[in-house]
Amino acid sequence: MNISQKRVFLTGGSGGLGRPLAVELASAGADVTMLSRRPPDRPQDARHIVADLSTLDGIAEASATVEREEPDILINMAGTQYFGPVESQSLEAMLASYMVNLMAPAALCRATLRAMKRRNSGQIVNIGSIFGSIPFAHFAAYSSAKAGLRALSEALRRELAGTDIAVTYVAPRAIQTDMLSSRLQKYAALTGMNVDAPEQVAQRVLKAIEQRRKEVYIGFSEQLFVRLNAILPRVVDTAVASANRKAAALFSS
Repeated sequence: MNISQKRVFLTGGSGGLGRPLAVELASAGADVTMLSRRPPDRPQDARHIVADLSTLDGIAEASATVEREEPDILINMAGTQYFGPVESQSLEAMLASYMVNLMAPAALCRATLRAMKRRNSGQIVNIGSIFGSIPFAHFAAYSSAKAGLRALSEALRRELAGTDIAVTYVAPRAIQTDMLSSRLQKYAALTGMNVDAPEQVAQRVLKAIEQRRKEVYIGFSEQLFVRLNAILPRVVDTAVASANRKAAALFSS
């Protein structure tokens, strides 16, 4: 699909992955609007709308904007991540995780679908995570929210069968952004976790949009583990046991 002149709404556009994706979209000729709490540090060829997707009021306001402006493509990219024992995550942080990672995408999908159905055209792109298909210890809230986003994408795709509205789910692995904290970098080094450059991931996301792909999982070994976890999760328990112990050690020191 040629996205030139398409009106694209991108949440989390000022983040480490959102910035290069906004550049890729604009270079492809799209009319890009970014929704995030603050504008990007560097000026870009995109409009910016302030949106706080961690609160119900903020989600409602962003939903009203999306419903009013009727984008051709909605990209739910905004995310927040907590790495640590679940009992150490505050209730406020846990709520914000589910609001940003799951509730906001669901609400924005709802807001854009009336117009897309009227036109019988459009595309919803949900940026999930490999951790949504392979739930890792010490990522409980994040993994479960992204698993919900994957299920949301699949349910919408089935609900929209027979229409010309595409639903694309992209699951990156770790990305070199501000979300990769110093402790998480230590974990990546200890466990050999793959970490991708945001520019490379942005290019993969753009390609998935242009090809109107249903699902994209980034990383060959990660794709294998996604399939294995779906049919033999107890085998994966054993495979990740060593990584789990190494992660636990980071929080006991």
